[in-house]
Amino acid sequence: MVLYGWVIFLGAFLLFQIQPLIAKIILPSFGGSSVVWSTCMLFFQVVLLLGYAYAHWLNEHLRATRQAMVHSVLLLVSIAVLPIGPDAARGVTGVDHPSWQILKLLAVTIGVPYFLLSSTSPLLQAWYARRKGKAPYRLYALSNLASMAALLTYPALLEPNFTTWHQGAMWSIGYVVFAAMCAATAWQSARGLARADLNESTAAVDSGTPPRWPLLLLWIALAACGSILLLSVTTYLTQDVAAIPFLWILPLSVYLLTFIICFDSPWLYVRPIFYPLLAAALGLFAYLLKHPNGVFKISWTVMLAVAALFFCCMVCHGELVRLRPHPRYLTLFYTMLSVGGATGGIFVALVAPNVFSGYEEFPIGLGLCAVLAASLLLAAHREWLQRVGGRVLSGGVIALVAAYLIFLGIIVHESVSGYRLARRNFYGQLRVQDVMGEDDNFTHRKLLHGVINHGEQILDAKYRREPISYFCHGTGIAFAMLAGQPGVPRRIGILGLGCGTLAAYGRSGDTIRIYEINPLVLEIARSEFTYLGDTPAKVETVLGDGRLSLERESSQQFDVLVMDAFSGDSVPVHLITREAFQTYLRHLKPGGILAVNVSNRHLDLRPVMERGAAAVGRIALFYSYEASEEDSFCKNADWVLIAEPNVREKQPKLYGAGQVLKPYTGFRAWTDDFSNMFRILK
Repeated sequence: MVLYGWVIFLGAFLLFQIQPLIAKIILPSFGGSSVVWSTCMLFFQVVLLLGYAYAHWLNEHLRATRQAMVHSVLLLVSIAVLPIGPDAARGVTGVDHPSWQILKLLAVTIGVPYFLLSSTSPLLQAWYARRKGKAPYRLYALSNLASMAALLTYPALLEPNFTTWHQGAMWSIGYVVFAAMCAATAWQSARGLARADLNESTAAVDSGTPPRWPLLLLWIALAACGSILLLSVTTYLTQDVAAIPFLWILPLSVYLLTFIICFDSPWLYVRPIFYPLLAAALGLFAYLLKHPNGVFKISWTVMLAVAALFFCCMVCHGELVRLRPHPRYLTLFYTMLSVGGATGGIFVALVAPNVFSGYEEFPIGLGLCAVLAASLLLAAHREWLQRVGGRVLSGGVIALVAAYLIFLGIIVHESVSGYRLARRNFYGQLRVQDVMGEDDNFTHRKLLHGVINHGEQILDAKYRREPISYFCHGTGIAFAMLAGQPGVPRRIGILGLGCGTLAAYGRSGDTIRIYEINPLVLEIARSEFTYLGDTPAKVETVLGDGRLSLERESSQQFDVLVMDAFSGDSVPVHLITREAFQTYLRHLKPGGILAVNVSNRHLDLRPVMERGAAAVGRIALFYSYEASEEDSFCKNADWVLIAEPNVREKQPKLYGAGQVLKPYTGFRAWTDDFSNMFRILK
């Protein structure tokens, strides 16, 4: 088992190392959105299905030597796409149908290697079972252990210490080693069985009755339920609880851990223990969804949600292990599991954003979990219930599940009611909410994306032109906007529209050019808010990622270029690298200012700003604004203005209001090839 174990471990490790690496490489081409990860997960699940289907077909239809020959040739062909490097996504932009563009890009860059890595675990387990006549399910637990190790070591060890070029090179070398070991294992497995048909080679072992369609559908449903809950909890944590770009690691680690426990030590899954815990988990999730504004501290909410996901996945995967077939049908079993995983991924990543206005996939996943668990529980105790006349007990279980489904339906309705507008697309859900003040004159309107406030406006005609939220008078952006000479027309560039608040600083003769990647944001800013219509400045809009759009344009000669993209969601790192700063400087006039909103509850972006400014020969001025009780519509706001070194002499007022950022010891400037998010966690 040692050789099989090493190949399976290395294959699974590489399988999960390439996931965060390739996602990081392609993020800049699609605006750095956290939704890119969900689409990548869909690709990984679909190709995993193809890999499992290939392993099943190979194991069922070809003799041992032909299996070894076909697989070895494909391994050799897959090496031709290496190495994986940071230029994999060069020249690709994502505005129209970004999901399909991401899937196409991933297929071209890592499709073949990922496909073969996906097939490794079921294929080698089938070879092992054929040669040894033993159940190989512990090897599946080993593959999940390797997957979790890869997932945890990437952000902790590889990303902080190596550039993406070095990461790609090391991964490519590891893949070549894997390909050689896998081919050797294939031929060793085929030795001695070359003259035997696969069916003949397994005929000596009682393989039992082939699985029937109801069982296949149950396998798919349990796997799909786990997949839906994994992706839904990840979305919930990263958009509705805390917009921390690392939180996707926790749900995926827990998901893999349940596979490891259930397949390596199935005796640990005990129904009398885990079914009550499942009921508590389902109740907790319903409670959290019922109170979207939070009832616990963020840390407690994260821990409780991850623990609840663990219990849900333990039941889904524990029941799968209980229902696992004879090793003769192993590849069919794994294929059905991957069908379920891919089905869940397609539902969450492709169907839900285009069909739902809210995040209905989460309640649907919870409801599916409740129905499956209750069905399996009643089926397992059918005979006992018949003996004791358990119609009342069965009816009670069914009634509880029905009540839970009704409660979830109420939650879904409430999640989109009470808002003027609730819309959703690839980039997430946007909601518009009117908040009544004590005086009707101070009613204001909010644009929300999860827990992130993307802008506000006072509705009263007397105050609606006032910049509020992170953009009030006294903030760093106000100093930048008011730094020019009165009466002199200005060109202002803005990366990130929000509800259009910054247009309030526009004067007659000014031109404001706004770059926004999400077309739905632009639509809502025009229809639900009046900043863009009220400003006397000329407003130009460009749909697309700000940096990529600027790279394609000739110099815009901006007096002020504003970046407002870091207050929440997954931080678009590609906007704050040395190369990005070089692009921005090309678009600034002599003496122009680059203004960055660094207000973020979880990340301290000041070191990145200071190093980025120094890399292009500029200084970084930090402005921290604390809103007073009188400023009820203003928020605490941190801004960094990046200016020429002579700003002290040319604009003393601007210089005097800020704090010059000093170099941070040991902090390395970020580039397109290197960034380290852990170093800036608060």
